[in-house]
Amino acid sequence: MKKTESSSGILSQSVQDYLKTIYKLQADGLVPTTGIAKELYVSGASVTGMLKRLAQMGLVAYSSYKGVKLTDIGEKVALEIIRHHRLLELYLKEKLGFSLDKVHDEACRLEHHISEEFAEKIDDMLGNPAFDPHGHPIPGKYGEMPDSDEKPLTSYESGKKVVVKRLADSDSQLLAYLEQKGLVPNVQVRIMDKAPFNGPITIKYNGSNHIIGSEIARSVFAVADINEVKHAKKAVS
Repeated sequence: MKKTESSSGILSQSVQDYLKTIYKLQADGLVPTTGIAKELYVSGASVTGMLKRLAQMGLVAYSSYKGVKLTDIGEKVALEIIRHHRLLELYLKEKLGFSLDKVHDEACRLEHHISEEFAEKIDDMLGNPAFDPHGHPIPGKYGEMPDSDEKPLTSYESGKKVVVKRLADSDSQLLAYLEQKGLVPNVQVRIMDKAPFNGPITIKYNGSNHIIGSEIARSVFAVADINEVKHAKKAVS
């Protein structure tokens, strides 16, 4: 196997992929082997074997009946890999002109093979960004993460004005569609109308009304527009 040249040491690409996946899934608690197998498209037996290996390396705490969670060391390595990945995504988008639907797969191919020095150069070149082009937070050099409290567009009532902060990045076709429609991070959106029973949502942005399905709206995450929040506070006082 090829070895990484980053500060995560001589961990193989496969080990790094497992650590990154466990970090992604452990927000809901202990991660079952079935969840990892589904995410990485491998067999349950392969997952069990790797988790035992990672436990021996001190990177995870694993119980065959309860699930797995990263140790502090494992989480540090996972955050470094995620940092490399998201910096690469932004570099590919901002400096090389890749589209939103292409940067993820390209960054996956590159993330295991760059040094921390290289990552720092990208970070400096991009102005020490806090978020990747999809709006996901970029871990800092020491693993710190910027705060984020966005909610899907479906969570907001009609009349609310919000700012798009993040796009779900699991579907490349959806990302291509959203970018083509201009519904991307930092765009201001007003919720005009919501059809009942999970029906379509009418939104206004960039001067025009658009109708999107609820499935799409659930993949677009936003925060309340700060100017509207300030105005509401003044009205109450």
